[in-house]
Amino acid sequence: MHTKAVFRAAKAALSLGLPTLRFNFRGVGKSEGVFAQGIGERDDARAALDFLSGRFPGLPLVMMGFSFGSWVGLSVGAADPRVAALVGLGVPAGSYDFGFLLPVTKPKLIVQGSEDIHGPRDRVIRLFDALAEPKQIHWVEGADHFFTGRLDEEQRAVHDLLEPLLHGPIVSAEVNSVSR
Repeated sequence: MHTKAVFRAAKAALSLGLPTLRFNFRGVGKSEGVFAQGIGERDDARAALDFLSGRFPGLPLVMMGFSFGSWVGLSVGAADPRVAALVGLGVPAGSYDFGFLLPVTKPKLIVQGSEDIHGPRDRVIRLFDALAEPKQIHWVEGADHFFTGRLDEEQRAVHDLLEPLLHGPIVSAEVNSVSR
């Protein structure tokens, strides 16, 4: 949750007036538990959505995730009717199967570094091309997986991609990657 890319995405959401929750998966940082191969982490993401939904009842949610967190968070958000839009940051299309996302008709936004070794450009383009509309992608040229030296552009892209979606109040939940 303290990854700079996650912090900057949260900052973009907050600048739009969106209540925002950042959290770590089980076993990350000072969180209890241990890594659970994405299964337990999906439970963590659902618990975050439940918390936000309880705190802000009736408001649609945006699920944002970074790296492994995008794989977990987008899968949970795709299936949850409370989630109005999905944002993937540093999508690791070279490591995980995002097939669950292909038929989803919720707005999908991807912000990706052009030099991301976990989400090679050709794999991300294949994924993006196969996604159902509506969808948008923003390439941060020259950026690595963590958007090193390009965090301002990552934050601006998240802000600019979210802003048109705000026809009413939306709450965002962001999930961090698991460091191994």
